[in-house]
Amino acid sequence: MLLFLKLFYTFFLIGMFGFGGGYGMLSLIQHEVVVAHHWMTSAEFTNIVAISQMTPGPIGINSATYCGYTAVLHATGNVPLAVLGSVTATAALVLPSFILMLLISKMFLKYMDSQPVRSIFIGLRPAVVGLLAAATLLLCNTENFNSTAQSPWHFWVSVALFIATFIGVKMVKINPIRMIVYAAFAGLLLLY
Repeated sequence: MLLFLKLFYTFFLIGMFGFGGGYGMLSLIQHEVVVAHHWMTSAEFTNIVAISQMTPGPIGINSATYCGYTAVLHATGNVPLAVLGSVTATAALVLPSFILMLLISKMFLKYMDSQPVRSIFIGLRPAVVGLLAAATLLLCNTENFNSTAQSPWHFWVSVALFIATFIGVKMVKINPIRMIVYAAFAGLLLLY
């Protein structure tokens, strides 16, 4: 029962302060589930992020669902309780946004043109970009790129795929889904 309370409290706080959407929440989620509570390893979290990106739905909610499941499964070994853990983490992550949107929607419409509200949003924009950058840097680790000492071929193929995907999506404007398929195919050919 204590684990469920910790899960709820942790993901409620993440939902409360996770500005910038799902990608902005990733660094907060990683810190809490890997560093603060040791509910999973860094490698497991990286796998959860990859799965969360590939499954339909917002990445923050998907990550919370998988993290809740994994945390309870590691602690109990019980699949039905792990499903309850995923529901707990997901509900806790969504609840603050739901409550805030209900409260703010009326007030925001009334005061959205006021200088204090505009100033708040101007101040939040750089913080959101910072959270997104932290999430990006969080994923630039040895689980995703390996290391030159351990496997130089794997490292350089990973770096090349990273650069090709960035250029393909940002500059050439290739659909991100197509780039994921291309990268998976390249990984199969080059890293199998």
